[in-house]
Amino acid sequence: MGDSKKYPWVVVALLWVVALLNYMDRQMLSTMKPSMMTDISELQTATNFGYLMAIFLWIYGFMSPISGIIADRVNRKWLIVGSLFVWSGVTFAMGYATTFNQLYWLRAIMGVSEALYIPAGLALIADYHSDKTRSLAIGIHMTGLYMGQALGGFGATIAAQFSWQEAFHSFGIIGIVYSLILILFLKEKRAARSSGKTIIEKSSLFKGIGVLFTNISFWIILFYFAIPSLPGWGVKNWLPTLFSENLNIDMAKAGPLSTITIAASSFIGVIFGGVLSDKWVQKNLRGRIYTSAIGLGLTIPALMLIGFGQSLFSVIGAAFCFGFGYGMFDANNMPILCQFVSRKYRATAYGLMNMVGVFAGAFITDLLGKSTDAGNLGKDFAMLAGIVAVALIIQLLFLRPKNKDFNET
Repeated sequence: MGDSKKYPWVVVALLWVVALLNYMDRQMLSTMKPSMMTDISELQTATNFGYLMAIFLWIYGFMSPISGIIADRVNRKWLIVGSLFVWSGVTFAMGYATTFNQLYWLRAIMGVSEALYIPAGLALIADYHSDKTRSLAIGIHMTGLYMGQALGGFGATIAAQFSWQEAFHSFGIIGIVYSLILILFLKEKRAARSSGKTIIEKSSLFKGIGVLFTNISFWIILFYFAIPSLPGWGVKNWLPTLFSENLNIDMAKAGPLSTITIAASSFIGVIFGGVLSDKWVQKNLRGRIYTSAIGLGLTIPALMLIGFGQSLFSVIGAAFCFGFGYGMFDANNMPILCQFVSRKYRATAYGLMNMVGVFAGAFITDLLGKSTDAGNLGKDFAMLAGIVAVALIIQLLFLRPKNKDFNET
């Protein structure tokens, strides 16, 4: 099956579900605060809740480059399977938490296990797909993240109907079972064959980092990836709260409304951005960069409206515009990276990108928690538009690829 012409798309399908579970398990906590704070009193302040969300991001960020280095040196199938199994077990265990400290440490463990997935998963998809389908394949995979984010929004709904403990137990069991399914069907990409055996290319531990850090284009990619991550993570973790406050609706309604809006628009954005990028890059080497820039440009007015909108139409419309633009951006990060970095170091490179993006997310998550307590959440959301504009300008001025794929000459 691994040699089939259709198998690259089977890989996308298999990892789509993993991506869904990855974001669903981390996201649903953000919408279950009202139910959980009845049993765990420390969650009654937004600042403490911000700490709980931020510890995941700090650990996830620190682990991301390590995860990328590991993924470039081991069988990525087993790394993905093990990662899914552990974080699903953590999700299940969170249903038994009775104190803030228990939740805090479980979120930290989840940060370690979930960080192992993204660099390995995206690098595997990039290896299976050429420049003609790479952005679309990555884009389809990203829709799994958005679907997981949307389903995570139903955590509050499930908690209201049953209990927050039941929500964690149910989603945890689903992930554990699916990790066993992956063992049967997911295959590592064959880099070469010798005497009928698969050879996995292994990069030198320090050479890979050295190659990346002497690549000026990679530093630019790190910067333009980190800056949009500020509003990206802010939307993921605090948009349900903003919807609830600005529209004066209950979190059980605000959670699904906000996450579904972002997920649906991002779903459309990554598919549109993936198809456009794959076609544009065949005619212009900067096609992926231009596609990504269009997406970032759409998020700028969207952030302004998200922050200051008071009507249902304006807030949902702004959220839709943000999700669509961010989806176009998301679909092209790994494909753009492939134009500047060898396949031997792509997981390491994306791990470093993930680190700076997540650290930006941890910073903004903590800041927006304090902003919520001070009553300035909407204003601070709007201010993020300015720094996104800076990243957009730098991206357009300085990223100039020489090939559609770095390995092509």
